[in-house]
Amino acid sequence: MIRFLTAAFVLCLAVSVPASAQSRDTYTIRDIEVEEQASSVIEAQQQAFMSARIKGAYRMIERLTLPEDRADKLEQGAITAEVASRLAAAVDVEQETRGGNRYVGKLAIVYNPVNVRQFLESRGIPYIDQPAPKAVIFPVSDRYSGSVWADAWPDQSVGRLAPYELSRTPGLSSRSEWFELEEDVDAAGARRGIKAVLRGSQGAFQVDLYSVTAAGETRLGTTQSVPTLEAAVDAASNVLDYVWKSQSIVRSSERTPARSTVFFTSLVEWNSLRSAMARSPLVSDFVIEGLSKGGAVVAFVYAGDERRLMTNLRERGVMLDTDPDGWVMTSAVSQGPSLGVE
Repeated sequence: MIRFLTAAFVLCLAVSVPASAQSRDTYTIRDIEVEEQASSVIEAQQQAFMSARIKGAYRMIERLTLPEDRADKLEQGAITAEVASRLAAAVDVEQETRGGNRYVGKLAIVYNPVNVRQFLESRGIPYIDQPAPKAVIFPVSDRYSGSVWADAWPDQSVGRLAPYELSRTPGLSSRSEWFELEEDVDAAGARRGIKAVLRGSQGAFQVDLYSVTAAGETRLGTTQSVPTLEAAVDAASNVLDYVWKSQSIVRSSERTPARSTVFFTSLVEWNSLRSAMARSPLVSDFVIEGLSKGGAVVAFVYAGDERRLMTNLRERGVMLDTDPDGWVMTSAVSQGPSLGVE
């Protein structure tokens, strides 16, 4: 693979801490197909690179935002060559063919997180670039035996805001509960399972998606009808991304201060709870006010309403409840067996 870096990006790499692999994945758009012809191969290549930067920039913005938030704020032609060059940081050549003053290739563009954020904020487009906690996908189908539906899925997602790994555990059904999924979820270092239940037949597939944790099962949504299994995988992945963005994008400057008691059964569980709360995109100014062997008192500020916060934390393995003395947080794992379908 050949990489072309902008001078600004090289300087950034030299003076800053390297971005995490997850962040690079979020800000990389792959498989951009280009075909250009010009008076020379070099000129055709340059035109192809610019075309890829523009195409990729639109896909980058679509990845981080919701359609309803982009409406009337990202008109056709908003990404000019100048804007695309400012947003892009590097070009990776995945495949290329040169000859006859023609350049055909498949490119990946790495975008500059700071410049992309500035572009979105300048246009007032809400966004989220923090990925959801990793999940494990469990493909389930009562119609297709064996691994037909599972084989349509990649082993892991690439460039998704709702990242996942695939489980090929056989014998699962739409009625499978947490205890049947827990081992694979724990082995992947994930926080939840996602049951992807296939319905329909060739030409008209749909997928029902459920989030499964120790605290129970939550229906996430259903894809539109699609013609192939491969399209069903893409549609399901898009629904997971959409749900995460809907839960996590902050559209208001309003913030609410809060305080909660946190109960835990071990140091490992406390570290998991603390990390989940501190990394929620809805939570800021997280402070530990007191800590004992089995509990803590934390203060923080959250965006949005209380129900939205509860949903976001639950997806991270944190149960938020109320009692007469205020909020109480516990690990979903400590809540006991599955509570069933909501």
